Amino acid sequence: MTRTAHCCCGALRAEVSGEPTLVAACHCEQCQRRTGSAFGISAYFPAGQIRIAGSSKVFCRESDAGQAVEMHFCPECGTSVYWKAAFMPGHIGIAAGTFFDPAFPPPTISAWERSKHPWIRFVGTTLHLREQTAP
Repeated sequence: MTRTAHCCCGALRAEVSGEPTLVAACHCEQCQRRTGSAFGISAYFPAGQIRIAGSSKVFCRESDAGQAVEMHFCPECGTSVYWKAAFMPGHIGIAAGTFFDPAFPPPTISAWERSKHPWIRFVGTTLHLREQTAP
């Protein structure tokens, strides 16, 4: 299976083959600020399964766990499309919403629930973590 994620203007794209290794909902402060929403949904794929097209600007930050995260976003429209996170070496995280695919696999992990909004509920089998631990 091949899927393509892209920013709002289409200039920055990530084509992936295969299924994600991990799909996670993250409720940390940075994901809430990055998305402008109550949480972010991240899909992690082995780096060898991803082909990036287009230029990106990079914003480096620390995760709430103190690990490096290198965010790549479109310099034209500002959409965060993908990132490299120290806690998932050899993988690239992609914002699941950039696939715009209602059939995309749901999160199996909900991390940083200590800052989760109380009205958020996930159906199905989801591992609930107060903070983040490596998968």
